[in-house]
Amino acid sequence: MEIVLSAAIGILAASGAWLLMRPRTFQVIVGLCLLSYAVNLFIFSMGRLTVGAPAIMPKGGFVNPDAFADPIPQALVLTAIVISFATTALFLVVMIVARGFSGTDHVDGQERNP
Repeated sequence: MEIVLSAAIGILAASGAWLLMRPRTFQVIVGLCLLSYAVNLFIFSMGRLTVGAPAIMPKGGFVNPDAFADPIPQALVLTAIVISFATTALFLVVMIVARGFSGTDHVDGQERNP
């Protein structure tokens, strides 16, 4: 499973980096989203996720921390998802306004003539 997760993170990061270099603003926004997904998966994978393990340790004597999930990466990813959603919405609004002003969705505002 580690190889599948690593491959998914790599594919998302590579696709996002490739889309960031495209000349259209919508492709750049999708590239930023894919990069944020790759970073979120990476943070999740660093959080030692275990199936069926509670995130909060009970009160009382000594407990084995390996039997519990780490809640910090989960909280970080949840916060990152909310922030990336708001940032994507802002970028889309800016893209629509820029297209209205310039008449094109090219990154530098000018179409290239082949």
